[in-house]
Amino acid sequence: MASVHESLYFNPMMTNGVVHANVFGIKDWVTPYKISVLALLYEMTTSKIALPERRRLNKLILPLQQGPDLTLGQFLKTVEDCCPQTAYAVKLRLREMADRELKDMEYFFSALPTPFTAFDSEAYKTSVVGLFMRHMLLAYNKLSFSQVYKLYKSLQHYYHSHFAKPTDGQVGLPALVADDLDMDLTSTEDTVGDRIDKEDLDTSLHESELGSDDAPSRGPLSQKQAEYFLARQAYLLKNDENKALKPAALQDELNNMLKFNPDFAEAHYLNYMNSMRVQDIFISTHSLLHYFDRLILSGSEGKSNGDEGYGRSLRYAALNLASLHCRFGHYQQADLALQEAIRIAQESNDHVCLQHCLSWLYTLEQMKGSFSSTLTEDSVKMAAHFCLPYLASLGIQSLVQQGAIQGKTAHELMDALKDTDILHWKHSLSELIEISLAQTTSIWRMYGKSTMALQQAQLLLNMSSLEPVNFGVQQNNTEAFAVALCHLAELHAEQGLYSAAAKILQHLKEQFPPHTQHAKLWMLCDLKIQFERHMNDGKYHLAEPHVTAISALNKSEGLYRKAQVLKALNQTTEAYSILQRLQVHCEKTKCTEMIIRVMLSTAELHWESSGFSTALPLLLQALALARQHHLQALASEAILHLAFTQLMLGIPEQALSVLHEAMEPILAHGAVVDKGRALLLTARCQMAMAGFRPNGQGQAGLRLAIQTLDEAATYFSMLNCKKRLRDVHYLQAQLHRSLGQTPQSNKCAMLFRLLDQELQSPAAPVSMRV
Repeated sequence: MASVHESLYFNPMMTNGVVHANVFGIKDWVTPYKISVLALLYEMTTSKIALPERRRLNKLILPLQQGPDLTLGQFLKTVEDCCPQTAYAVKLRLREMADRELKDMEYFFSALPTPFTAFDSEAYKTSVVGLFMRHMLLAYNKLSFSQVYKLYKSLQHYYHSHFAKPTDGQVGLPALVADDLDMDLTSTEDTVGDRIDKEDLDTSLHESELGSDDAPSRGPLSQKQAEYFLARQAYLLKNDENKALKPAALQDELNNMLKFNPDFAEAHYLNYMNSMRVQDIFISTHSLLHYFDRLILSGSEGKSNGDEGYGRSLRYAALNLASLHCRFGHYQQADLALQEAIRIAQESNDHVCLQHCLSWLYTLEQMKGSFSSTLTEDSVKMAAHFCLPYLASLGIQSLVQQGAIQGKTAHELMDALKDTDILHWKHSLSELIEISLAQTTSIWRMYGKSTMALQQAQLLLNMSSLEPVNFGVQQNNTEAFAVALCHLAELHAEQGLYSAAAKILQHLKEQFPPHTQHAKLWMLCDLKIQFERHMNDGKYHLAEPHVTAISALNKSEGLYRKAQVLKALNQTTEAYSILQRLQVHCEKTKCTEMIIRVMLSTAELHWESSGFSTALPLLLQALALARQHHLQALASEAILHLAFTQLMLGIPEQALSVLHEAMEPILAHGAVVDKGRALLLTARCQMAMAGFRPNGQGQAGLRLAIQTLDEAATYFSMLNCKKRLRDVHYLQAQLHRSLGQTPQSNKCAMLFRLLDQELQSPAAPVSMRV
């Protein structure tokens, strides 16, 4: 079932979906790349360009201005994709400056449109182009002559490194740097706060401008570049992780950014988010603590006056640390950090922080396995009192989740979720709407209503997000989407649509790579589908390796499937021991579904020793437990087992009567294999009632049994379940022979023989399994 507390993680860079980042002490300066952007803007303002091409170039302006510096090859290719004619004009403009003299670069800056006078141009002072030109002109005019000369030589190398090698008369960039040790392109003032370390600048210029065209820029980013980079990556990590940089590449970029500005708090926080992607506890903890340390030291939080200032940073630092330890399963450390956050929040009288702490407190208790409904209800009441709909909704959904586990009726849970949905739509909480739909899907699936679960999953996947669309992505990599897609894959596999299930799982693998937080969901789903398919096909040697992988992701599921394999291999004693151990564990954790499944498997083990009468109490207990918790699918399964037991005890009339009770929900919501099993059992009951007597009444019952077997064979054929088909053909051959239908009997006998030779395994007695 979906976790309802995924959104409780405090993200100080997010406010209503907008990422805020500040870069301290980094100013704009003129670089060869920005001269190339100025040349592009100059050509756009002075040349006539076709409307479609101008539209494409207009879309390109902002990313070029705010993004990191590109090599000349990358820049020209980007422009050429939009307008080849403009790209050629820019290349000519740069060549004029690079192949001639310094005065040509001076003339270029003097010829640029002045933002204060270009009223009819795109370069007007209030436009994006005008602001960029103003910044570049101001930065250029502040340069001394030696700095202008250095910029000119850098431009020469920037151009010639792409088109041709520098001539012998030209001086390389490293030599120029060595000649002018105190030259700074950002400012003429030698202040501590504004200067960039000379050695770092030289190294960055050498790495970025002398490297290959494919190498990313390694120099210091300007303020706007850093803001744009952090905003984009943080948004992509939250909404579409696949479009963000790979963890290693993003780590390199952040390390480069922190090398020039170690006190850049927001870069530390993005580093924390990136480390969480790969489950790196050390770096994530280190970066989170550095973020709050820098936030306090930078003075951006103001004075320490309780409600504001570094007092707020300290309590939210402890709260974030608690959430971090919760995610990694370090419950003792999480509890200590949470108590510290509560203490600081109480001293500061911060009710909002206390409410977050209370939410995490019941989350922590739930993760430990002890759920307190009183604590959750108090949290919901306090959240409503302080007008915190987000936390109130999460609390209600947590209560609904626990209510489903405790056996509440579906209408009670759906009424509660309806109230939260009203709250979500009222406050446009789209992320909670997704969680609510995923929760509803899981509840219907648990209750055995596959049609309703399918409807809710489709509703979630087709819902338009209420979040503002930035960077061309939608919020589709959350746990809610993963849960819904996993349910869809399992539902398709249950109906024999394995190719469709494989496509869904392939999308999950692409959307949630193995290193991501929610990858375990589709991994377990994929393994369970493969295991069930091999078990249905009778290929136990292929199903057995999946048991270890399932156990690594879910211990209970792994033990249950290990018992299934051992039972299929006739290792009854080992299977019984595992089932008993699993039942004790599930009773401690109050996992009702698994308890019922264990009881049914234990009853099957009693069948192996012909202990049908000893299996009855187990089956009746499992049926009562399933009905008490409204688990329709498991109740139907228990009825199937009960009817089979009654058939074996010689009361087919009672077995058929009981079976009719489960037939309707199985045909409406059950898996294909369950439909086939139910029909096969029905046919066997009809055969037993007919008694193989050669009278008219008995023959009518046998003909009805043949029709039922034909329908069961159709379902088993959809799954290619050859072991079950072999049983069906065996019974069909017997029935046709008893009715004197020799050709049909011979045909069924031939199909049975072909399947028996193909399977190359002795057929288990049909009377010993359902």
